[in-house]
Amino acid sequence: MQSRTLGTRSPFLADRPVSVIGLGTWQLGADWGDVSESDALDVLGASVESGVTFFDTADVYGDGRSEQIIGRFRASNPDVPLTVATKMGRRLDQVPSNYVRDNFVAWTDRSRRNLGVDTLDLVQLHCPPTPVFESDAVYDALDELVENGAIRAYGVSVEETAQALTAIARPNLATVQIIFNAFRLKPLDEVLPTARRAGVGIIARVPLASGLLSGTYTTETTFAENDHRTYNRHGEAFDQGETFSGVDFEQGVAAAQEFAAAVPDGVTVPQAALAWIVEQPGVSTVIPGARNVAQATANAAAGSVGELDDGLDSEVVRIYDQYFREAVHPRW
Repeated sequence: MQSRTLGTRSPFLADRPVSVIGLGTWQLGADWGDVSESDALDVLGASVESGVTFFDTADVYGDGRSEQIIGRFRASNPDVPLTVATKMGRRLDQVPSNYVRDNFVAWTDRSRRNLGVDTLDLVQLHCPPTPVFESDAVYDALDELVENGAIRAYGVSVEETAQALTAIARPNLATVQIIFNAFRLKPLDEVLPTARRAGVGIIARVPLASGLLSGTYTTETTFAENDHRTYNRHGEAFDQGETFSGVDFEQGVAAAQEFAAAVPDGVTVPQAALAWIVEQPGVSTVIPGARNVAQATANAAAGSVGELDDGLDSEVVRIYDQYFREAVHPRW
């Protein structure tokens, strides 16, 4: 497993390399399909055994369940060099007036209890509305949390590239988490180069486009009613970009089939999709989710795939231009 730092702006993170394949733990909150606590702990264990040293969670995943399970795992494995990032800001309505110091203190205190730690490794604002990224008071409050020892570093999770660029301009921002995969290429234009120059770590989320890039879906594939791939396909509940990266499902299936045809021998489709992201300059870590041990182990293996054939790069661009650029590029 390769490792990289989450940028250079935070002394703590700069001295703590993380695996290039991390683990996203939205699924472990059981918000979109049942995952028992035993299965969740097995996923965490299998990931660590495969070289994963970075977990990403949020205070709203299972209303804190994901954080609590990670906390129990961490307490049982104190010698594992884990870095855990959480997110805050969605426990109340996502309006700018709720992104204030007192709420930040309450949310981080709750996450500290859930994770069983005195100081959180990394806290990210969880896709707040655009005005929040422009607020001096927001960053002052985050700086205070670092100074008081509640958190070691802070970052943002964003929906749009413009939000990422606004946040990167803040001198103490350590990381940006952004949707980036073979079907969402806009971060390549400005966000990744700007973050790299600034020493800001990039955490790539939704790397398999909600499973489209697993190579297993057909147009007949269905999902449970409580799965966001059913109820948020057109942005009914939250930003459409979080589900299938905002692309049309049927087009996504067709594009995924063409991506699969370009994958070199000896590598699975999802491993190629993850390894391709890892190869992009500026990416620190990629956080696919996993619902079971097999998925966790297979995803982690992408961290040791090595250099991919140059032909895949050109195919990714061709597929994006054909299927997605017109609809996706202007929006996110």
